Amino acid sequence: MNGLFGHVNQNNDSSEQDDHESDQSSVQHDIPAENQVSDVEAKKYSVGIDLGTTHCVLSYVELNEEVDEITQQVMMIPQLTSPGVVEDKKQLPSFLYLAHEAEIAEGSTTLPWTAKPDHLVGEIARNLGSKTAIRLVSSAKSWLCHAGVDCKEAILPSEAPEDVGRVSPFEATIAYLQHMKAAWENQYPQSPLDQQDLIITVPASFDPAARELTAEAARSSGLGHALLLEEPQSALYSWIDNSLGDWRNHVNVGDVILVIDVGGGTTDLSLIAVTEQEGNLELTRVAVGDHILLGGDNMDLALAYTIKAKMEKESGNRLEAWQVQALMHACRDAKEKIFNNPEEEAVALVVPSRGSSLIGGTLRTELTREEVNQVLVEGFLPEVAANDRPISRPRSGLRTKGLPYAQDAGITRHLAGFLAKQQSATEDLEHVNLPENATFLHPTAVLLNGGVLKSEVIANRLLKVLNSWLQAEQAPEARLLEGADLDLAVAKGAAYYGVVRKGKGVRIKGGTAASYYVGVESAMPAIPGMLPEVEALCIAPFGMEEGTSETLPEDEFGLVIGEPVRFRFFASNTRRDDTVGMRLDYWTDEELQELDEIEITLPEEGRKAGEVVPVHLSAAVTEVGTLELHAVSQQDDHRWKIEFDVRAGEGEE
Repeated sequence: MNGLFGHVNQNNDSSEQDDHESDQSSVQHDIPAENQVSDVEAKKYSVGIDLGTTHCVLSYVELNEEVDEITQQVMMIPQLTSPGVVEDKKQLPSFLYLAHEAEIAEGSTTLPWTAKPDHLVGEIARNLGSKTAIRLVSSAKSWLCHAGVDCKEAILPSEAPEDVGRVSPFEATIAYLQHMKAAWENQYPQSPLDQQDLIITVPASFDPAARELTAEAARSSGLGHALLLEEPQSALYSWIDNSLGDWRNHVNVGDVILVIDVGGGTTDLSLIAVTEQEGNLELTRVAVGDHILLGGDNMDLALAYTIKAKMEKESGNRLEAWQVQALMHACRDAKEKIFNNPEEEAVALVVPSRGSSLIGGTLRTELTREEVNQVLVEGFLPEVAANDRPISRPRSGLRTKGLPYAQDAGITRHLAGFLAKQQSATEDLEHVNLPENATFLHPTAVLLNGGVLKSEVIANRLLKVLNSWLQAEQAPEARLLEGADLDLAVAKGAAYYGVVRKGKGVRIKGGTAASYYVGVESAMPAIPGMLPEVEALCIAPFGMEEGTSETLPEDEFGLVIGEPVRFRFFASNTRRDDTVGMRLDYWTDEELQELDEIEITLPEEGRKAGEVVPVHLSAAVTEVGTLELHAVSQQDDHRWKIEFDVRAGEGEE
């Protein structure tokens, strides 16, 4: 777990640029950068990047202390949409295509800032990949939090045959960041991105290793100064900014805002309480849900299998695995068209085929609005009771290499489990009280985020189920906080957070999203069949703020250096009262979740391999939003930085 844990931040939104026609874009990008006139040259900006599972967005705000009104822009990102065609779009699809050398003509991948990019990313990747899915890299963000793989190993596309090249999830993430960095600096050459205040968003439920990998990818892209911000908070800050100062008239002291973020790869749940300090409203993030690998990707796959059954019935032929993969990408595009266009009742689907008997070598059918609503609404948002919980089934002993998706596709069941688990999250807050009969925490307001929830049918079902639970406990219905831009809110909120950091606007308090513990093995004689007992030592309490540190001077430990050693780490998003130095000798699976075990070798630094050095521990949450653990020698004050990379199994000083 490369030396970092959780972190929090805030955001906003504003005006947007209009889409350019593709022919206008082509003319614009022929102008040499040195001759372009930019209205943002030599200015200072807060830039927010939503590094999404299916789309990336870059938004920015000018940091001008003379101006009270915030004007926010979503940058149009130049990208190839097909060979030889460059267009400006607000979103950069998070896809990378590994083209065959004979597939792309020389000179047809030129971008405004380079004649030959290292990777094909964005719209062209998605378009080409819809026809040749075995060469398409997708969902790199989801792979970053996959504990079972080395995220720096070239493993994507995971189902590609041996003759297709591969890249790592880490490399794909860098490719998206580098494209946005190059696009920014091509448009605003006098304001390099590494000199702006930069915020990159991550899921609130991202584990320490995934946060570190994101931060490391930013460093590898020349953006090492970037801060990390939780996506649900970013969405709320965007809503605040979008209210143009009127947000205080829409929330009250004692409100508990439930942020539901259903994106391409994850379902992120957060609770933010509205409190009061000296007459002023404050916002405090009080709970974050578990990492739920459940989102648009799952929905696309569900639609693909639905259409697969229909196509096989119509054609009499069985679809192969590579065709199902192509169908999944086609369903993703079709689903977005149906969501984005209320008048679109059906979208044609074309799947390639090797069969000579098929006209044009393709299979054709369509995805209808009725099929989308039936599969997604009933399958992913079932009407369940508040006491229902996610279904867990025994796993098969052998399984293919892939993402560890949530076992239960029912988002409403995950929501019920989250609210019940966090029932006591607001106990210590004034003006936030639950009735005695409550069996779960009662949200009073809901903010939706994520492209999946752009569908009114899906959003309405989610609110209907939640409010049925509240009505059953005689609680008021949760009101919807309107006006959120579900595609762009996260990037806009991240940009606004830079303004908040300058002292303008309200800041969400939160700190680390969980309490973190390191396992301490007890010294005991060897007993056959019994492992040494392990205590969980709290090194970072829930809500530990960025830029702060904690030292455990009274606790002495023996640190083994110069040979491979293992560290066990744990996290809890329910134990809010544990303090630094507290030791737990017993806990339930509900209280603490064990993170991945780390094996590292700490440098000897002039000592003997295997020597046990007396140390005390010091932990700090950096300004970037990562957590560092240091072991300090009590003999000569030498300091070892215990830096972990869960996905690669390496450590360094």
